[in-house]
Amino acid sequence: MEKSKSMKDRRKSQRMMLDLPLEYRVMDAPYAHGGLMVNASELGILVQSVKNLPIGTKLNVAVLFPKGFELANFEVLAEILWKDLHWEEDWEGYQYGLRFLQILANEHWKLKQLLNGQFHLEEVQRNYR
Repeated sequence: MEKSKSMKDRRKSQRMMLDLPLEYRVMDAPYAHGGLMVNASELGILVQSVKNLPIGTKLNVAVLFPKGFELANFEVLAEILWKDLHWEEDWEGYQYGLRFLQILANEHWKLKQLLNGQFHLEEVQRNYR
């Protein structure tokens, strides 16, 4: 009998822990919703949101991050692969595992820079002191 693999063993790429705001829009929907990106890889992201969405939903996602003195973003088309109820001390909502379906070359470059630690909140905070 084979033991089941842990989630870490099943992952195809390493995750970077991040805490960045994002905006997402269900495909062809007129309104955007807010959320938080918890971690990311080159293949997908873990998102927290209060909105209850079904697995399989396709989303246009824009993740906001600091770049020097400006605010930048990268945009992707992603699909919800899994979801879970998520509770914290003062927050209740959902966690979603999103897989990238489409990411343009220049957006992929921004994601890689973010994953390599090129853009950090601490850098911006230091510059303002």
